[in-house]
Amino acid sequence: MKSGEKIYKTMNLTGAVTLTTGIIMIVTGVAAGVITIVSGAVLLSRKKDVLF
Repeated sequence: MKSGEKIYKTMNLTGAVTLTTGIIMIVTGVAAGVITIVSGAVLLSRKKDVLF
């Protein structure tokens, strides 16, 4: 295998892995944001039930 082919295949694999990792991070971030917003809304809606 020539050196140029090896570099090309390595760059191709690295690009695919990086793209996949980025997509997974975006989905995870959006999911965490939605969960946080929902939790905050539930806390705000139930604050009238707290007795001190």
